[in-house]
Amino acid sequence: MFMRTLAAAALAFALVGATPRAAHAEWWLTPYLGVTFGGDTPNEQVNFGLSAAFLGSGIFGFEVDAAVTPNFFESDSDLVGDSNVSTLMANLMVAAPSASPVRPYVSGGAGVIRSRATSVGNFFDLEDNSFGVNLGGGVLAQLASRVGIRGDVRYFRALQDSEGGDDFDLDLSGFNFWRGTLGVTFTF
Repeated sequence: MFMRTLAAAALAFALVGATPRAAHAEWWLTPYLGVTFGGDTPNEQVNFGLSAAFLGSGIFGFEVDAAVTPNFFESDSDLVGDSNVSTLMANLMVAAPSASPVRPYVSGGAGVIRSRATSVGNFFDLEDNSFGVNLGGGVLAQLASRVGIRGDVRYFRALQDSEGGDDFDLDLSGFNFWRGTLGVTFTF
């Protein structure tokens, strides 16, 4: 009798623990480190940033992502002295429901890509603020109720006015690169 009661209690506890959490709105705050690669990146470079995302009680959300890649244009040549690329993006997100501790998501949006480079000896100094877009995805693995690990891969592309003058026609042949990141996510 005792074993049957113990087995029933263990089964009830397991079923309660296995049931999905009720859907609710969440904030994800993720400081991260990563690497830029591909596209117009001369070499892989370390980047760092912060992402703040709000996911409603459904699967849709909104994210603001800011990152800096110091020495972005550093290469084997001695022409570029100091350089960096900064991004500030506003994105829409679609994530798996919050019932699972592992939540894949996709994200895409638009914002500003700021590039800056100076030559050795300050022969030239270039700064460019471009309208840009990004698209990517990743996964959040919840380790505890409020802390998780988030991995993300995104593609960034600066858009340019191909016509110049009064007409504004966007050209996709601008500056581009990939970014992979890994961060600790705090869920509220």
